[in-house]
Amino acid sequence: MEDNLTPTGDTKLDEAVRQWLQYDRNPKTTSMVQNLVKEGAVEALRKCFSSRMEFGTAGLRAAMGPGVSCMNDLTIIQTTQGFCSYLEQSFTTLKERGVVIGYDARAHPPSGGSSRRFADLAAAVFISRGVPVHLFSDITPTPFVPFTVSHLGLCAGIMVTASHNPKQDNGYKVYWENGAQIVSPHDVGISKAIEENLKPWPESWNTEETLKSPLLKDPYQDIFTQYFKAIQKHCHYREINKTSEVKIVHTSVHGVGHTFVQSAFKAFDLLPPYAVKEQKDPDPEFPTVKYPNPEEGKGVLTLSFSLAEEEGASVVFANDPDADRLAVAEKQESGQWRVFSGNELGALLGWWMFHCWKEQNPEAAAVKNIYMLSSTVSSKILRAIALKEGFHFEETLTGFKWMGNRAKDLLDQGKTVLFAFEEAIGYMCCNSVLDKDGVSGAAIAGEMVSYLAAKNKSLSQQLTTIFEEYGYHISKNSYFICHDQDVIRKLFERLRSFGGKKGSYPAECGRFSVSAVRDLTTGYDSNQPDKKAVLPTSSSSQMITFSFSNGGVATMRTSGTEPKIKYYTELCAAPGNSDVTHLKKELDDLVDSIVENFFEPTKNKLQPKPE
Repeated sequence: MEDNLTPTGDTKLDEAVRQWLQYDRNPKTTSMVQNLVKEGAVEALRKCFSSRMEFGTAGLRAAMGPGVSCMNDLTIIQTTQGFCSYLEQSFTTLKERGVVIGYDARAHPPSGGSSRRFADLAAAVFISRGVPVHLFSDITPTPFVPFTVSHLGLCAGIMVTASHNPKQDNGYKVYWENGAQIVSPHDVGISKAIEENLKPWPESWNTEETLKSPLLKDPYQDIFTQYFKAIQKHCHYREINKTSEVKIVHTSVHGVGHTFVQSAFKAFDLLPPYAVKEQKDPDPEFPTVKYPNPEEGKGVLTLSFSLAEEEGASVVFANDPDADRLAVAEKQESGQWRVFSGNELGALLGWWMFHCWKEQNPEAAAVKNIYMLSSTVSSKILRAIALKEGFHFEETLTGFKWMGNRAKDLLDQGKTVLFAFEEAIGYMCCNSVLDKDGVSGAAIAGEMVSYLAAKNKSLSQQLTTIFEEYGYHISKNSYFICHDQDVIRKLFERLRSFGGKKGSYPAECGRFSVSAVRDLTTGYDSNQPDKKAVLPTSSSSQMITFSFSNGGVATMRTSGTEPKIKYYTELCAAPGNSDVTHLKKELDDLVDSIVENFFEPTKNKLQPKPE
């Protein structure tokens, strides 16, 4: 550390700060750290330097700012050096095949960090090692990166984005050569390689030279063309689309989606959606929303609803800021807007994908080759459709990394993966992208809306038809906020030693009796003959699923990216049981009982989801 800077007295912290000031070349983050040292702001320094961001299967996600716990120029260089050397160990063909790097529009002026800047630095690292880099010349949706990996046969892809997180955050998402997000043990291997490559390589800061290198290519035009060509294989009703008068409003919530969703509608010959002008251009400040997350429902969609009223539109589509998720709302006869839950939209899109496939493949035997996937916390509606229609349904762990990798395995075996979804409004309707994709999703949902409108049917009416035919699946998901890891741990441990007996789970919850328990943290499953869970287990995250005698299922789990304990509940009724009011009340009672008996929010000081 420089002589005029007083050490904090904490040897480990002093060493971390000293190393930082030696390595960092960003004047903004350097002076931020120097000022903290001058002010003797030990707590603030600890926050920045006590623990390095953890590189997991979702890559990195953290606030932009100085220090090893934040996203900044130096941590991006260190991460990319680790990733690059891990790829050098994994692929002999890295220098022939190369990697792709994409980015969204996030920026943090105080620390000089931005997605574009981070992408340029990552490119500099790879190019300094002779690795060809396909660096997009402009912002793109996240799905363009996995699409490019598969389309160009690259070794890996990086997307710099924090998706729908608050504006100060950024992230670094990694795809493997199969076009899906990485899964273990790659995360561990990359983490280790980052630790071994903390000192910036001589050329890592040299972004000016990089941008002149013959190893740098811009895939933007080619990928733009190829992507919109690829998704057209899912356009089945072009004639209806051409004449449809359905009006749809679209918001990209200050993110990257606008241009791409307009192009997707055009590729399907749909009327261009009305764009919410206050939100259509990328803006890292997200000025009109508190959280840029369409999952939060009506608050994010207020401007969309007023534009829809103005234009006489009956449907609203919303993407999250990196356009890999899709939310849909529809105006009801009462004049109220209904925002479909991720599970309801999953039911609609699952039905639609199968309907379109069946129209093209009438022969009965073909269905045996068809697969649909969803994550274990999502609705079981696809299972019910699969049972009746004869195709295969598989459940995976939570997160698209699992569905993307499983889909690739199935495709490699010659199977057809029609659709995959998770309740967090993530949909994979087109297997050219082995991840959730809100751009192709918007075009496919647009065609579904115009097809139904031609039959004088609304989305809500079609959803009822699906439930009448395959059984009502009513779900209710929410979360509590909790910043104390210890409280979270104790809450789950109590459920594992219920009534003070280790390994004993609750047999009832209020008036509801528990029929089965699956704990994917410990690997226990009461339904299996050997009591061992079939799905992979992970002791680093909490996740317990309770099944109830009344057909209810509830999963409690921690979030990998946010300080939340989430719960997902669903009541699955047999086809023919259509007393919706009764089913909803039964589910409400079950949820109240789970909250009171399993979460104990008052005792644990849990904050409910903000309304």
